[in-house]
Amino acid sequence: MFEKKIQIQNKAGIHCRPSSMIMGTVETFPGHEFLLESSRGTSNLKSILDLLALGLQFKDTATLRVTGPEEQAAGEKIAELFEHEYDFH
Repeated sequence: MFEKKIQIQNKAGIHCRPSSMIMGTVETFPGHEFLLESSRGTSNLKSILDLLALGLQFKDTATLRVTGPEEQAAGEKIAELFEHEYDFH
């Protein structure tokens, strides 16, 4: 199992646009289970609404856990997206 503590770096938090990018990438890893746990709740990353419901804000921390055939690569890629500072101007 892959496990990594992440910190949200996007100044606007994880809103609709970053969530869409994250969930689109999650879908490229079929056969994997993703679990994101934070002080705001837990999401299995199967639904964008489930992720948005966490209301993750700038500098929030969470733990990402991934299981599956390519869990290391999948986990690193998804963690990178959560820690990315998006610029949607």
